[in-house]
Amino acid sequence: MNLLEVKSVSKTYGEGDTAVDALKKVSFSVPKGEFVAVVGESGSGKSTLLNMIGALDTPSSGKVYIDSKDIFAMKEKNLTVFRRRNIGFIFQSFNLIPELTVEQNMMFPVLLDYQKPNLNYLEELLEVLNLRERRHHLPGQLSGGQQQRVAIGRALITRPALILADEPTGNLDTQNSREVIALLKEASAKYEQTIIMITHSQGIARTADRILRVSDGELTDFGRCGNEKLS
Repeated sequence: MNLLEVKSVSKTYGEGDTAVDALKKVSFSVPKGEFVAVVGESGSGKSTLLNMIGALDTPSSGKVYIDSKDIFAMKEKNLTVFRRRNIGFIFQSFNLIPELTVEQNMMFPVLLDYQKPNLNYLEELLEVLNLRERRHHLPGQLSGGQQQRVAIGRALITRPALILADEPTGNLDTQNSREVIALLKEASAKYEQTIIMITHSQGIARTADRILRVSDGELTDFGRCGNEKLS
């Protein structure tokens, strides 16, 4: 079963002579639990694509279905709730709240949704992410790799069907990058979460189940990972 379906999505910024086609009739689908890497040069349209999938921006045309739901057919209020409960975001810059501890940052999306946190699941995530001993630390007391683990925990805490990761290793050294990718792959396998990850690294891209390339707003599907030449 496909968790995500993108159907002929286009995005144009501006009008007339100044119009820029960021995406051009992009279509693809992703089964539940698949880990997909999206590669492409800066300005190729890959971040625009991620924003469309995450309903952070609206396409000029086309449809995006998550768990068979047409997300852009929803009213704004319903879409906000759907996004909060079904999509987890991981950003390059971590975006942690500096005044909150590790566990408070991780629980924040649940509390924002006026839900009661599943404390057993929180403990499981702290263990999986190797953050149990850091649970009461503030972000400023953590390394970059530890902060990104907290961001992963925050994305996982609502048990979303889909996780969108925008250059999650961009601010990390090689060792921490490997650890973060390993954690994402473990999450995909253990919690059956579908992951779409943007990366500039060909090495990291090849750790995914499948590679998509965006170039000048158009998408190429390289299929299952192997020794493809991505550039």
